[in-house]
Amino acid sequence: MNGWLLAATVSLAGGLGAALWGVATGPLRRRVVAQNLSTALACPGLLLLSQAYGRPSYVDLGLVLALLGPVGTLVFARLLADELAEDPPRAWGLTWTVAGLGAAAVTALCVATGPSRAMVKLLVVGALLISGNVIASRALSGGFRGVRGG
Repeated sequence: MNGWLLAATVSLAGGLGAALWGVATGPLRRRVVAQNLSTALACPGLLLLSQAYGRPSYVDLGLVLALLGPVGTLVFARLLADELAEDPPRAWGLTWTVAGLGAAAVTALCVATGPSRAMVKLLVVGALLISGNVIASRALSGGFRGVRGG
């Protein structure tokens, strides 16, 4: 077992286990936050597994997850807007912690990869992952000021 595989195992087992528990139990506000964080935790795990196994195709899976995960959260935020308006979730601490984990994983992978096209793809995945989940968390917590319905 190498260090990349160990980091991926810790990220996936610890983070996704807690997110799965959050999605399966509790009030609506905790479930939508856990759904958002599950994609933010799975993506760095896939990137770390890509380096551990030497499979660049896993980076493509991470890219798709970084794109579609926040979009799914935004759909939930729109569909459940009335219920979430009564008791909006506030999980900025978790959001920034998971964003930091994603940034750390992408930075470590960029250092290991070196300057190449693969590094550019990792940087794009990292930017999409962090910005998408911050935007989705903001949408869950009540939206943006000045935007109709938010």
